[in-house]
Amino acid sequence: MEDFSEVKDSAISRMDKTIETLKSDFGSLRAGRAHISLLDGIMVEAYGSLTPIAQVGSISTPDARTLSVSVWDKSLTKAVEKAIMESELGLNPSSDGQLIRIPVPPLSEERRKELIKVAGKYAEGAKVAVRNIRRDSMDGIKKLKKDNSISEDEEKKFENEIQKLTDEATKKIDDILSQKEKDILQV
Repeated sequence: MEDFSEVKDSAISRMDKTIETLKSDFGSLRAGRAHISLLDGIMVEAYGSLTPIAQVGSISTPDARTLSVSVWDKSLTKAVEKAIMESELGLNPSSDGQLIRIPVPPLSEERRKELIKVAGKYAEGAKVAVRNIRRDSMDGIKKLKKDNSISEDEEKKFENEIQKLTDEATKKIDDILSQKEKDILQV
């Protein structure tokens, strides 16, 4: 038999995970500045299998407009370059043997607007997830009431607490989205 603290703890932890996932999704959106997370999804053909780029070299940002990949095994340099070029990031790497430099071009106005729409979709998905968590929690509270584990007054109080958590999570999502939009629009 679960009690309200379990329902609440589950809601808090699931909402926190949703917000972390949103931050991670936003990390992969290019905001005109070089950031090592841009290369996170790139897989390199290495030693007969696909390997994450971070496992074949170290990635750094020497300045705001450049990424560099220092490949540990010189023989993989071409494969890393190819993987970066074939990614959908629109990046054009150049190499001097073991170090690959990747200039990050400034975003066009049109591309910025597209990225803001994508960010909005990610944020909306996170809000839907938060609302689903709220619904699950409310169902848990109704079940506690049905099992006579809590009174009607407690039911109302607990529902208000869950609604408050939902409102806080939604506000965090809106804040994170507005920050990401500022990052994208910053030239």
